Amino acid sequence: MANCAIVGINWGDEGKGRMVDLLTERYDYVVRYQGGGNAGHTVVNERGKFALHLLPSGVFRDGVVNVLGSDVALDLENLWSEIETLRTSGVHVTPKNLKISSRASLLLPWHRELDALEEARLGDKKFGSTRQGIAPFYSDKYQKKTLLAGELLYPDRLRAHAEELLGWKNLTLTGVYGTKPCTLRSLLDWLDEYGGKLMPYICDTAAELGRAQESGKSILFEAQLGALRDLDCGIYPYTTSSHALAAYAPVGSGAPWLKVDEVLGVVKAYSTCVGEGPFTCELFGPEADALREAGAEYGAKTGRPRRVGPIDLVATRYGVRMQGATSLALTKLDVLSYLDRIPLCVQYELDGKRTDEFPFPAALDKAAPVIEYMDGWHCDISGARSWDALPEAARAYVERIERAVGCPFSYVSVGAERDSYIRR
Repeated sequence: MANCAIVGINWGDEGKGRMVDLLTERYDYVVRYQGGGNAGHTVVNERGKFALHLLPSGVFRDGVVNVLGSDVALDLENLWSEIETLRTSGVHVTPKNLKISSRASLLLPWHRELDALEEARLGDKKFGSTRQGIAPFYSDKYQKKTLLAGELLYPDRLRAHAEELLGWKNLTLTGVYGTKPCTLRSLLDWLDEYGGKLMPYICDTAAELGRAQESGKSILFEAQLGALRDLDCGIYPYTTSSHALAAYAPVGSGAPWLKVDEVLGVVKAYSTCVGEGPFTCELFGPEADALREAGAEYGAKTGRPRRVGPIDLVATRYGVRMQGATSLALTKLDVLSYLDRIPLCVQYELDGKRTDEFPFPAALDKAAPVIEYMDGWHCDISGARSWDALPEAARAYVERIERAVGCPFSYVSVGAERDSYIRR
């Protein structure tokens, strides 16, 4: 069976977890290949409503093997907390259905501390970080100043390496930020407590995925955030610190020879954004409040109100191209049912000219949205399970987006529950 990547087309929060949870019944492995605990994938199924931050969204399917790849920012403490939270709801995560790459780097307590210290230093110029330590972590990783998960299996090596890194990191904590140094005892205690619990999950996941490929198993790659938050292709510097693109999935999985055969891009029926930075289509005032409440748009990790706006066809077209999407899934179409007229951002106006192209990040602050409206359907569509069951106005809205971005919708979601969708 073909391998597939499920990725975000816009700023993140598109509903990828919902789609991974739906489609995992067709796959043997689900691989999270980048990012850390700084974003959430919300999943609603027969067991309840869950916000996953590090665990792949395949953990709810019996028989599916979930993998945390080598480019994941592995926060042992938060991962163990997630596992325990699921256990209380009857979802058991064990070394049989969760494999952690021995080559994944550890996100340490000082990474979260440095994230908060730097946001405080930036003041009004802050990036809107979730303060989960992601930027300091990836900075350290590319300086080759991290511990690998596999080092937990080599205690003597781990202690010596931790002590070496501690001396270096304390120079920053004390000399740059003027805060207290980290002690070796506290670091080793943290590693012992959470590393000890998660050591049974750590293995050579590259070999595991190699065996899966040889035996004809199918692999679903799960991305965090979206194309506009990708480090290289997003709205820099208001991006994440890793690569959220489908093209990176094999590399980030730790098995770079794997192929991505299909790319399912997830698009929300309107736009949302968490954090700082340009957001051209943003709504304000009562109009924004109504959309935010209708869609329950609050961050899965932080609880922060999301910035909202109409669907942005310029940004979406760009995201489809960057992700190399072969098909799309539209989520939260039902949320727009309260509107008599539905706005769409169809172009940008920049320097007195209209454009269909997504601008260079430095030009985005000057871009203004060109808004058009379509008729709403103003009725409950959450019970629709076929394309023909949707009102004509809803079908017209979906088809307008398809034409604008040049990629077909294979799925249209009309509710948060697992079966609340239409397959086209």
